Amino acid sequence: MLQDRLKWNAKYQNQSFPGEPAAIVIEYVKLAKGNKALDIAAGNGRNTLFLARQGFSVDAVDISDAGLKLFAAKHPSIHPICADLDDFDIPAKRYDLIINIKYLNRRLFPFITGGLAPGGVLIFQTLLESSNTANSSPACRDYMLRENELLQAFSSLKIVRYKESAEKTNDKLANLASLVGVKIF
Repeated sequence: MLQDRLKWNAKYQNQSFPGEPAAIVIEYVKLAKGNKALDIAAGNGRNTLFLARQGFSVDAVDISDAGLKLFAAKHPSIHPICADLDDFDIPAKRYDLIINIKYLNRRLFPFITGGLAPGGVLIFQTLLESSNTANSSPACRDYMLRENELLQAFSSLKIVRYKESAEKTNDKLANLASLVGVKIF
């Protein structure tokens, strides 16, 4: 955990990251009926700040205390949680909205579903393995979804949107899987 924290702290201190919220979050946030949100791997807070400004009380979880410090004090409805997501358990039925943008931890899949309140919305978008990455090291590929994996992992939700495509992000083309789902029960 400490090694990961140090690595991400250095990145947030030495690199610039996008400041605008993810387009999928902007487009689908209106589906959430309540005001309690969780931002998994909040990073520099671009999505957390957007949600707080939309009226959400946001729990922002990230391993990097340096990343959390970039935005935690910018809005009173932001609740930073510095935690290793390999050990973090999402409380059951707590959130009206959970977002997971450009992060993959398969261990969290059942906790994400369980953390949604009835009617809660999941917005999930992350890297997708492609023919270009098939020859990558297994460790690198562990951080990429397989074809239809995201759809299968959250099949208990009512799927509002599912897409696998190459999209331009940060002036680079990346293969992404995107899912928006609603917990019915």
